[in-house]
Amino acid sequence: MSETTVPTASAPAVPAASAPAAASAPTGVVVAESATARGRRARLALKGLQVLLALFFVIASALPKLVAHSSAVESFDEIGWGSAGMYAIGLLELAGGIALLIPVLASLAAVSLSALMVGAFITQVAVFDGEYAATPLILIVPLALIAWARRGQLPAGGLSRA
Repeated sequence: MSETTVPTASAPAVPAASAPAAASAPTGVVVAESATARGRRARLALKGLQVLLALFFVIASALPKLVAHSSAVESFDEIGWGSAGMYAIGLLELAGGIALLIPVLASLAAVSLSALMVGAFITQVAVFDGEYAATPLILIVPLALIAWARRGQLPAGGLSRA
């Protein structure tokens, strides 16, 4: 079975303030994974959503910018950011798309890509008269779901190990 349970005899005696969530859970309680079929389907659907969004950000969004496709070049020239802005946004989207697939980074990547999509929405409204303004807003919804659902996968001390 793929469930994670807290062992009964081998749990270390750690003070409650510094104990990780799994060590402070009651004995025999399933931690971080649901034992029900519905929970397994939900985890599978969430993982599928992460993969789809990662593919979108890497292939459909970052790749045209990183290979300087004519449509991306024209758009960034119209914004006034030129090729430097295009490559920077492309690299951010590439990094975010890859990070969506790394469990410990998925929540942070979803929040970061959401912030990028807020900027894309503002740019669409301000520069392009809102022609494709709905796209970034639509992408924020599944990104927010991933950020919320994967929030517990960050290390106890955040991303820093200092």
